[in-house]
Amino acid sequence: MSQTRDELALELKNHIIEYLNLLDMTPEDIKNDEELFGPDLGLDSIDSVELIVLLDREYGIKINNPTEGRKILIDVNTIVDYILANKK
Repeated sequence: MSQTRDELALELKNHIIEYLNLLDMTPEDIKNDEELFGPDLGLDSIDSVELIVLLDREYGIKINNPTEGRKILIDVNTIVDYILANKK
């Protein structure tokens, strides 16, 4: 059974919290359209590497090009769209 977009977004938020050790946050704290590297969450370049590892481990998606990564790792919505389009 395939996940709905909302289920995938919730799962992704849980993975983000786990992989990036954002243990004081809940999935509800991360808005789907909130910039991951903006002032709200304030993730940095190390976090982007962790997100790329997360996508590879959890969804079988490899991002080798940093420019491509910057276009994908904007917010939860863009990552979910990319997973849905590229999940193996």
